Amino acid sequence: MPNASVRTGIPAHPLDNPAYASLTGPHALFAEGRGRVLRYPTDVSPWLALPPDPEAADWSDLAALAGPGAEVALAGVRVATPAGWEVTFDVEGVQLVDEAVDVRPDEEAVRLGAHDVPDMLALVERTRPGPFLPRTVELGTYLGIRRGGQLVAMAGERLHPPGWTEISAVCTDASFRGRGLGSRLVRAVAAGIKERGETPFLHTAAANTGAIGLYESLGFRLRRTTRFTGVRVPRERPAG
Repeated sequence: MPNASVRTGIPAHPLDNPAYASLTGPHALFAEGRGRVLRYPTDVSPWLALPPDPEAADWSDLAALAGPGAEVALAGVRVATPAGWEVTFDVEGVQLVDEAVDVRPDEEAVRLGAHDVPDMLALVERTRPGPFLPRTVELGTYLGIRRGGQLVAMAGERLHPPGWTEISAVCTDASFRGRGLGSRLVRAVAAGIKERGETPFLHTAAANTGAIGLYESLGFRLRRTTRFTGVRVPRERPAG
């Protein structure tokens, strides 16, 4: 008898396919889909979610949802792409979870909202922490630190599988690095997550050993390795 994850398309653990678990759970209000394929609105997040056991029909639904020639990003799943699909990027990543994070609010950190998006996008452009789009701020709580009116550091919440919340967009302007601002914001965001009874987790590139070391020093531990993959839909829609 097949296991539950194969029968239902639900991963065995929410963090095994975190985008899918988010879009079928707490982030269902954002979900756009076709069949078993789900995605965030393209101005919220680039991540598209396949079920853990994608079949030919799922890839056909992905192609119809995204459109011919579109590039889509698959978060945290290891799946073989069908013939004719171009892999545009393939990054080895790591997933870390809270084991002993010393969470604490930060008096200097301010809640960021829609009116802060231009400053947030400018900081992301300068620091390149990963995908952050005009409506990403809607995914959860984002905190920032301003100096002289300028947003110089921020961190916030992204994927939201049941019982878990991802800390993401951790970035500090180059002129303010080495002062512990990023660590303070991670602890502050984690404090809010744990206050509502959930567990913080995060992702980073496996090659980013500096970030991994920092997060481990804060009390995160490695849960698993993972992949972040970009694929391009064939120009001609596959049959299925």
